[in-house]
Amino acid sequence: MPILQLFLVAVIQGVTEFLPISSSGHLILFPQLTGMQDQGQIIDVAVHVGTLGAVVVYFWRDVKQALGGLPELCCGRADSPGARLALGLAIATVPVVLAGGILHFTHLDAAMRSMAVIGWTMLIFGLVLFWADWRGAKAKDKADWGPRDALIMGLCQVLSLIPGTSRSGITITGARMMGYTRSEAARLSMLMSIPAIIASGVLLGTEVAVKADGAAFRDGALAAAFAFVSALLALTLMMRLLRSVSFTPYVVYRVILGIGLLVIAYS
Repeated sequence: MPILQLFLVAVIQGVTEFLPISSSGHLILFPQLTGMQDQGQIIDVAVHVGTLGAVVVYFWRDVKQALGGLPELCCGRADSPGARLALGLAIATVPVVLAGGILHFTHLDAAMRSMAVIGWTMLIFGLVLFWADWRGAKAKDKADWGPRDALIMGLCQVLSLIPGTSRSGITITGARMMGYTRSEAARLSMLMSIPAIIASGVLLGTEVAVKADGAAFRDGALAAAFAFVSALLALTLMMRLLRSVSFTPYVVYRVILGIGLLVIAYS
């Protein structure tokens, strides 16, 4: 695959994975709107690995805390902040793993990869994010994240399996509706992406590994590196902007793109 296309796909994935504008939707739209060949599952897995590395690096303190709490959690206790965080991430991941597995093995996921579906989800869930973001004052933070809130955000994450919904967007929406601040909603959403990306990578990676050759692994390595850098930059920028800016700019982008896609799809 040409390096330019690898770069473009990686940057699209890296930037859109953590911004609430849907990485899966943009990756599906990219070949449809440009006429380029579909990048395929190998590159999809590679760019997800790159974004996984970015979120682990950026939130390393939280990741380290959750990993430190795993032994306690395995012993049936969740008394420390690390164990509670690890428990929350586990609870939040179960729904999307189960739903994702069902969609993948029944091939229902392929039926949703249309421009009309992405247009509607971009528009609808963008407006829902706007509503949730402006409902009122929010004061909850990561320390308030218990099993109930983790389950609700996990169920929200299931909706992200519909292309165009945005995993980060819908989980941030759920967190904002439950009273979390913008920065803490984004933090929890990004931490939830780690086990979700790992689960997706294991499922798809085992299927494509046997088909990959040397050239495919080379392309995958380049794509992962590009995605890592672009995702780290996008994540850093978004977290800094959230100190003073709402999610409205992302909502405006989603609404404009959604309307444009619907016009194209139904014209």
